[in-house]
Amino acid sequence: MNKQRKEERKKVMTFTPVYDLQKNILLGYLSDLTLLGALLVSEKPVETNRNIILGIEFRESSETPVTRMVIPARVAWCKQEEHLTYYDTGFEFQEIGAENKNIIEAALEKYQFSRKMPF
Repeated sequence: MNKQRKEERKKVMTFTPVYDLQKNILLGYLSDLTLLGALLVSEKPVETNRNIILGIEFRESSETPVTRMVIPARVAWCKQEEHLTYYDTGFEFQEIGAENKNIIEAALEKYQFSRKMPF
């Protein structure tokens, strides 16, 4: 874990689009998620040290409808991946609120990648 990181990242194993709601564009797809922030994978770089309103759309399942989380965030960093195809961008959530906290906790419970064997 990065020495600056306050909370361990949790890999999200679902197709989760992330939007810039101010520009009304798809930024990319969610890779990691915590209560403090998120990691996005995209085809284009995202300008750092910028405040942004994110729309994160968790897909529908048999138990839950589509859930959209709207959350203000700061673009903490952006770097191109080693194989030079995609960009990784780290977002720091600015205001989480009780509703978004519940959405994140539910998403992590449902979609988090687990290294535990099912048996």
